[in-house]
Amino acid sequence: MQFFAPITIKPLDQPITYKDNLLLTGSCFTEHIGNHLMDVKFNVLQNPNGILFDTPSVCRSILSYIENRQYTADDLFYHNESWHCWQYHSRFSHPDQATCLAMINASQQQAHAFLQKADWLIITLGSSFSYKLAQDLMPVSNCHKVPATQFIKHLNSIEETVTALDTTIHQLFHFNKKIKIIFTISPVRHLRDGVIDNNRSKARLIEAVHHLVNKFSRLYYFPAYELVVDVLRDYRFYDIDLAHPNYAATQFVLEKFAECCFNNATITQMEEIRKIAMAMQHKPFNPASQQHKQFLKTQLQRTQLLQEQNPWLDFTKELNYFAS
Repeated sequence: MQFFAPITIKPLDQPITYKDNLLLTGSCFTEHIGNHLMDVKFNVLQNPNGILFDTPSVCRSILSYIENRQYTADDLFYHNESWHCWQYHSRFSHPDQATCLAMINASQQQAHAFLQKADWLIITLGSSFSYKLAQDLMPVSNCHKVPATQFIKHLNSIEETVTALDTTIHQLFHFNKKIKIIFTISPVRHLRDGVIDNNRSKARLIEAVHHLVNKFSRLYYFPAYELVVDVLRDYRFYDIDLAHPNYAATQFVLEKFAECCFNNATITQMEEIRKIAMAMQHKPFNPASQQHKQFLKTQLQRTQLLQEQNPWLDFTKELNYFAS
């Protein structure tokens, strides 16, 4: 008996390798993918602006990296005893204005430098809804818990989403001639918008992205949204908020991502690195025992071999741990 709807995911024409540089941007589901890749030592930069949900915000951020835009004090505002930036996530907010500005501009410079050499850009779009300040219609990427009455909410049309992404992609391909883009749609359900408007929002993103993937040769689509909503298709794969995919669902998506985006050699390499990471988490009953010392010696030898085989990866932390 078949319990899951079948889905065919076309492998990438050119698989991602450990020598590639990956920039990830977009919704909170971006960080599930990014953290997983970082854990197994891919060279990753994720969400330089922090989490971004809507397409205009993602596009503004990418264009700002291309331009290497530097923010000034005029771009900040004070609210709830901290300084914030409308284009940056609250993890960059700070009670000290200079510190807030320094963190933002350091992230901008890092993103600009990384994007120049990036082989892949992974964009996870979360919502077709975007926001502007009611006072002057300035687009915002994060509301920073400012009262909703100060914003105007807008449901972007398919045409608006396509235009924003198309313009950004053209400039990006001019800035970095080798970069390739993988689009995903976040499976996180935006229930604050209501079930009906959430589905309208996701449908517009899906249609816009497929239009672009069919237009450009270096664009790809990974069906994270469909894997959760149409393949798993059950509330037992969501957290208690009924909106965010839980650990099991996320792992399922990541497994499919590996099958789609990596070749067998890279997957084997990932598994070896994952074993080393798990060995570091081992808590010995008796750290002074010969058994544990032999365990450390064995793991040290395995790590040294991985380092020799992959000189472009950094195992300094693991080598120091097992050598201690």
